[in-house]
Amino acid sequence: MDKNKKTAEKRLRRSRHVRNKVRGTADRPRLSVNRSLKHFSCQLIDDLSGKTLASVSTRDKGVRDSLTAAGNCDAAAKIGKLIAEKSAQVGVTMVRLDRGHAKYHGRVKAFAEAAREGGLQL
Repeated sequence: MDKNKKTAEKRLRRSRHVRNKVRGTADRPRLSVNRSLKHFSCQLIDDLSGKTLASVSTRDKGVRDSLTAAGNCDAAAKIGKLIAEKSAQVGVTMVRLDRGHAKYHGRVKAFAEAAREGGLQL
């Protein structure tokens, strides 16, 4: 089996394990995190209605200009603060963290801590 295919299957399996335990509702949406080698993004999702309430990414124009590098812990922390502000505007204070296939360390941990400092309850 191709190594890349096997790696993708393992990531998908880990994501499904996390996603089966984490469901978002209108009062407590799912905070989904996506990290790549170059960028970091997140979005608040209400799974019952299937709608995205808010999203922030290092690809956004305002965020991109203020960062020197978009794929590090500093960028993830900045995204965490911005999603906390956007969620307050939408009226959401409690969320469920969906880390996907990623472990809770490094960029994901920096993001979560910054979101907590911004006022979100994970």
